[in-house]
Amino acid sequence: MYSGPARAVDDLANTRNRSGAPDLLSLSRWCIAVDYLGRVMSKAGALDLATGVGGKIEKDDVLSAVQKYEQYHGYYGGEEKERKANYTDMVNKYYDLVTSFYEYGWGESFHFAPREHCLHEHFLALQLGLKAGQKVLDVGCGIGGPLREIAQFSMTSVTGLNNNEYQIARGQVLNRNTGLDKTCSFVKADFMKMPFPDNSFDAIYAIEATCHAPDPVGCYKEIYRVLKPGQCFAAYEWCMTNAFDIRNKEHQKIKAEIELGNGLPDVRATGQCLDALKQAGFEVIWDKDLAADSPIPWYLPLDKSHFSLSSFRLTAVGRFVTRNMVMALEYTGLAPKGSQRVQAFLEKAAEGLVEGARKEIFTPMYFFLARKPHLDRQ
Repeated sequence: MYSGPARAVDDLANTRNRSGAPDLLSLSRWCIAVDYLGRVMSKAGALDLATGVGGKIEKDDVLSAVQKYEQYHGYYGGEEKERKANYTDMVNKYYDLVTSFYEYGWGESFHFAPREHCLHEHFLALQLGLKAGQKVLDVGCGIGGPLREIAQFSMTSVTGLNNNEYQIARGQVLNRNTGLDKTCSFVKADFMKMPFPDNSFDAIYAIEATCHAPDPVGCYKEIYRVLKPGQCFAAYEWCMTNAFDIRNKEHQKIKAEIELGNGLPDVRATGQCLDALKQAGFEVIWDKDLAADSPIPWYLPLDKSHFSLSSFRLTAVGRFVTRNMVMALEYTGLAPKGSQRVQAFLEKAAEGLVEGARKEIFTPMYFFLARKPHLDRQ
């Protein structure tokens, strides 16, 4: 006999309602099971981590890329103005350097969620009211974990927009592996200058991605342009909360750690995101920090005092193992020089994220749903 996720998958095949369709309870259990098994089975191994560090950067150039990336950030004396002016180079270097670490630790969905990732993604799809056959845009799609989940859940065609060549290559492989390469695709482009005609998409979403934009108004204006009138844009944004005090040096240090470890030119306040949406022309339907009253802390996988087998690689023990494994891989030449530096600034990011959450000055789950007005109301 078996239990847990495997049992839930089996139950789906055997539990049906009077219409012959799976009942909602079994469907929910099945979604959770598939998400759990998918995240466990899809996580990269040590060799994948070693060979993936640096992405499209030549292996001999990884260390210098790490050094250049670090110099952009306030933690090493860099300035916000410089990060915003060079955001394309900074963000591309970041994702070339960290994507294999993300896959190793997180699986395919590079975002936080207090519960299963698929439920977080289904919530977004339901808020957008997605319908079968619609054309949807994922802005800043990573390697496409949420893209594939949302496409299958809503039976829509999802285009992933990403400016990082290495992540797109990984996403295309994973789309083929799941049989979604005919209905879902990737476009390499900057979300500040999208290569789509006006009014192209039935819905648009972004999951912890537009925080990389140097100018939120400009980014949201581009999203507004390519969205059809009367349709919606939904997003989870990384933000500093109202509790953040710019005069507090500890708060400043935490913010700098988050920016360094996550490739951000800045971390905006929730109010700035809301104002930017309105300046771009959107009608804000509702917004809320979903982390504020969640019974399960979103940062739990990063908390060193928490132990979980399902996210073992993120625990204190798991990080210790990873740290020493990366050291050995770099020493033997299997991983390029600079790999330990990448692992170190990701550790620093985790510390900043946890402290920012505990002090309630940071959230990765500021959610909003906004609508582009109909033409006759513009």
